[in-house]
Amino acid sequence: MANGFNKCFPYLIPLHSELSSGLQVIDNFSDRISFNIYNKGKDNKSCAHQLDCMVLESSSSSSTTIIVSDVSIKNNVAISISHIHIYNKPLTKTIHHAVHITSTEAELFAIRYGVNQAMNFDNMSKIIVITNSIHAARKIFELSVHPYQVQSAAILSNLCNFFKHHKNNSIEFMECPSYLKWHFHKKVNKETKTFNLTSLYLCKTSWDFNKKSESDDTLKVWKITFQTSDLKGNQFLDLLDNNNNIIKLSYVKGRSWLKTFGYLNSLCAHATRAITNHAPIGKYRLRFFPKKEFKCPCNLYPIESRRHILYECGRFKLLESKKGLLKSFYHVLGN
Repeated sequence: MANGFNKCFPYLIPLHSELSSGLQVIDNFSDRISFNIYNKGKDNKSCAHQLDCMVLESSSSSSTTIIVSDVSIKNNVAISISHIHIYNKPLTKTIHHAVHITSTEAELFAIRYGVNQAMNFDNMSKIIVITNSIHAARKIFELSVHPYQVQSAAILSNLCNFFKHHKNNSIEFMECPSYLKWHFHKKVNKETKTFNLTSLYLCKTSWDFNKKSESDDTLKVWKITFQTSDLKGNQFLDLLDNNNNIIKLSYVKGRSWLKTFGYLNSLCAHATRAITNHAPIGKYRLRFFPKKEFKCPCNLYPIESRRHILYECGRFKLLESKKGLLKSFYHVLGN
């Protein structure tokens, strides 16, 4: 019970004017808001060059603000840092920290503070927010009741005033993944990781952080139960990463397995049959239909087994990568 009183529950207003249909900023100023999503099909260098060109062009304008933000969490302390670039003005750095909140909450606060800072300058007509958490930025404009409502409503209120001030005012959110190692974002990212702070006082726990902690605890129990029990069966195929370590189970963002197999239903079905050793191959026929042929068609192995197909069979030229494994799953074990 004591822990229960140490939680901060979200203050939700279902009919908040900034989140109500028809009154939303996205409804009235949709042409002033844009999202520039990172193109995974593009080369990293070309994407970084595109960002450089954008900064070079924008930095020469006194009416444009560039906000580069990032968040890091260590020992349950969330550090959000923003670098605010404005033409002919010193670089503005902001550092905020909070205990027992999620990275999404910290990202939204960083965006909120950056937008608020940009609006304090005269004649500002365009705000560019560069972040590696574009999903957090999208939550600002969601028409729903969510635990980030306070931050979203504050950002939307600021943007509404910003857009009403002049018809040409706009905001753009640009995605910059950390692995792109773009120098402006890399610098912010490094600062978030090197900033050390130890909480000395008992702090409240946000509702979303509390739910995440409960989810993490459930996941830990699930992993232990799955690995130590007989529930998965002795035919279960553990998938390995490039370092031959077993890929741990996770449900977040479709990983660790579904992000590889989930983009195609047929591939996911084939991979599932291969992982559980229920693919229509020789060893399966030997077990359930012993009168049928179970020899491998390559004529070099008496029984067409899963391991033989994936790692030894000469019918398939496997690559030392996930692509080779996927190819075998799809063309052999799922036929």
